[in-house]
Formats: sequence, C-alpha cells, structure tokens
Amino acid sequence: MKGSRASRTSRSCISKMIYTNSDGGSRGNPGPAAIGVVVRENDSILEMYNENIGKATNNEAEYFALIRALQLAATYTKEEVTCILDSELVVKQLLGQYRVKNERMLKLFLQVQYLQENFKKIKYVHVKREDQFQQIADALLNIKLDEKKP
Repeated sequence: MKGSRASRTSRSCISKMIYTNSDGGSRGNPGPAAIGVVVRENDSILEMYNENIGKATNNEAEYFALIRALQLAATYTKEEVTCILDSELVVKQLLGQYRVKNERMLKLFLQVQYLQENFKKIKYVHVKREDQFQQIADALLNIKLDEKKP
C-alpha cells in the first residue's frame, strides 16, 4: 500500500496553523478502499496525498485518512491543526458526542487520540461534500480506487 504524494512547498515553511481535509471511501462496505488528504495553510495547498488501503469499511477508511492527515500535518507544525472531514460520524466520535462501539474502529480512534499529542491545539470540523478542498480529497481517493491493478 504505497501512497502518492504531491508536494507544492518546502517543509521548511512551518506554519503555526495547518488545515487538513481528509476523505476515505470504499467500493463495497467493506471493500477495496482508499484515502485522500489535502494539507494546506489557509487556501494554499502544501501537500496532497492518496493511497489504496486494502479492504475496509467506509468509516474505517475515514479514520485511516484522518490518521494520515495528522501524520502529514505534524511535519508542518506542532502548534495548531484543524482537521476537516465530511464524515459526521467520525467527527462526532472524536468530539465525544457518539461512542465508538466497533472494536476495529476503536483501535483507529485510539490511534487518532495518540497522534493528537503532536499538537498544542486540535480542532475537528464536519463539512458538506461541496467544500472545495473536500472535493479535492474525494477526487484523490477516487483516483486510487479507479487505478487498474496489474
């Protein structure tokens, strides 16, 4: 499961506030799954990433995408990160509004909790799929899902 990175700027441009847009999806539930991530400073894209992640549910793929987003964001800042997702379920679980009942999802949830420690401040925001950067993350994951296997 090798990911593709497209970087637009040097990591030496460390910002105080970074935004991530992440999206995960599967074809079938569970089924072949992929993730797409956009790391940005306001409206300026710093990096784009996509990866096939094997077989997963849609919700698991959303968590995998967020995990990669947090890992990438940590290379740009240790200060503040705002993580933007179109998965209302994942955002509400991270905000403590919903419980995580599924054992596989709980492992991913705990991995996110661990990665949060890399930042002084973290915020989770749910957006509609119409968000321009969310559309890019979605397109990135669909590129991977559409790839033909050799």
